[in-house]
Amino acid sequence: MKKKLLSALLVAALAASVLAGCAKEETGSSESDKKEETRLTKVTLNEVAHSIFYAPMYVAVEEDYFKDEGIDLELVTGFGADKTMTAVLSGQADIGFMGSESSIYTYNEGAKDYVVNFAQLTQRAGNFLVSREPIEDFSWEDLKGKTVLGGRKGGMPEMVFEYILKQNDIDPEKDVMINQNIDFGSTAAAFSGGQGDFTVEFEPGATTLEAAGKGYVVASLGKESGYVPYTAFSAKKSYLEEHPDLIQSFTDALQKGMDYVNTHTPEEIAKVIQPQFKENDLETITMIVSRYYEQKTWKEDLIFNQDSFELLQDILEDAGELDSRTPYEDLVTTEFAKKAAK
Repeated sequence: MKKKLLSALLVAALAASVLAGCAKEETGSSESDKKEETRLTKVTLNEVAHSIFYAPMYVAVEEDYFKDEGIDLELVTGFGADKTMTAVLSGQADIGFMGSESSIYTYNEGAKDYVVNFAQLTQRAGNFLVSREPIEDFSWEDLKGKTVLGGRKGGMPEMVFEYILKQNDIDPEKDVMINQNIDFGSTAAAFSGGQGDFTVEFEPGATTLEAAGKGYVVASLGKESGYVPYTAFSAKKSYLEEHPDLIQSFTDALQKGMDYVNTHTPEEIAKVIQPQFKENDLETITMIVSRYYEQKTWKEDLIFNQDSFELLQDILEDAGELDSRTPYEDLVTTEFAKKAAK
């Protein structure tokens, strides 16, 4: 009886020891995780919109490329370049992701601690022209006398749209009625509600309208406008000077995202970024990624070249939004993107 009792006690003691060891390991693991988290540097990124158009960035998020580079990324959507720029200038965001025209406006307004572009993501416009009725052989002439829900005056979506109209001998002020009074991100809902004959939409807005039978994609502004430096990452001059290593790590993570989209299929890309777009099913996301993929929306590297910057200023001048051209050397640095591309 005593032997049985002793054996039972030994078994119990051994079990307790094992459990204690496991608890210790779990505690140690938890403490290790906390230490890992404290080693990450918090960076707030304000994006102009949340769109599949920016797939390489979301790949970097979902594949933990930012964490691998020591960054704890907080992603905030600004819903408009003006709001994103305000967040960066006020210090609410460390980095902004928007059209680079905003950096030119801010510089020309005399800002001392102006915003500098350090990485270009997209090289084509990411929006589409959606018609209320299906048009088999669409021509830009079809817009004459029609009402189009456009973008904010002075913003890249609107300026590229007007640039395309002029390339097709259409006067944006006389030949077309462009409604610029609807907030960014609300045009699809307004169009669905009956406003306008056409609307200029980013994804997933364009595909959502098609799926609901409320509209039909008749043209890609990205294909029509050619290669345009549509969006870039930027930060205040002082932030770049004070945190060069952090900016380099951020850019390195982005480059990994660019490498991924350039070496994987639309189906693979869609699966990776699906958690970012839970309101859309995988089939829809894949369709949208394929559209962007086929028109070579994304660069292979993040280098913002001077010819692209000068083209951007050409578009601004053509739209009547630029009084004087700004120096490329002041508003663009390629230092980080070139290192990341190596």
